Amino acid sequence: MAGEGSPFAFIDGALDRADHLRDAPDALAARWPRARIVLLDDEGRALADAEGALHAPTGDELGGGPGTAIFLGLRDDEAWFAQSLATTSIAEPHRMDLRSAATRWPAFDATVFAQARAMLHWHARHRFCSACGFELAFVRAGWLGRCAQCGSEHYPRTDQAIIVAVSDGQRLLLGRQRAWPARRWSVIAGFVEPGESLEQTVAREVHEETGVRVRNARYVASQPWAFPGSLMLGFLADAEPGAVPVAGDELEDVQWFDADAIRAGLARDWTVVPGEGEEGIALSAPISIARWLIETWLAQVSGSVVTR
Repeated sequence: MAGEGSPFAFIDGALDRADHLRDAPDALAARWPRARIVLLDDEGRALADAEGALHAPTGDELGGGPGTAIFLGLRDDEAWFAQSLATTSIAEPHRMDLRSAATRWPAFDATVFAQARAMLHWHARHRFCSACGFELAFVRAGWLGRCAQCGSEHYPRTDQAIIVAVSDGQRLLLGRQRAWPARRWSVIAGFVEPGESLEQTVAREVHEETGVRVRNARYVASQPWAFPGSLMLGFLADAEPGAVPVAGDELEDVQWFDADAIRAGLARDWTVVPGEGEEGIALSAPISIARWLIETWLAQVSGSVVTR
């Protein structure tokens, strides 16, 4: 499910990060027996039970103490941690990937899975100091990597990316990547570069990928996107009059689509791509802010209202 209140995944049910406990190892150790631990394999899949639901054993069931587990936060008074499955003796065969979990699990379970995946990915990819190459020691309950050799401190990395629904007033600009299934389309997205404002990124990415110049970019919402560690910053923007799209190097094709085409695409099951000889398009998954941006644009041109 995309969410229990939000229209896209990984928002609802977020933990209280409880930053004050990150420097309180004794307090975390005391909470460990009743804590819940999200276990992920080396491919970033979460441990699941036989029915496919999240299986987050307690600290008592795992034994020991927090050790190298990452403290994620509190749900009411219950502590939640993330830990690599490889560090345990659990041999449970059932696993769930994050995209599937976002469509099947309750919002809280999918949200805590996304947080755990992003943090464990950061740990796995940042084991050594980027300044001197010495191995990092993770402190503050897993939220800080400290180099004992040069003293450098390393914090969790989040890659900011804009995602934007561009309109000419009557039509929506969509692109498709070469690797996507035939007829799959979505809004334009790209990573923020150093020294850019978000509005500058919107203008640059849209022009690079589509040849269209935009104005009046308006921020509307954001979504953590743990694939593996991005934050999607959603915008609506207006194209300059008469803009003719031309696909850049990153897209196979880019086109304008009118409200009827978008409405039909949203009505179609996103997993079902139109076959040969069929008309129409398939759009982004309901778990994504991309789809919500498309729905928001359609509501605006149709005179209705979409809320978060």
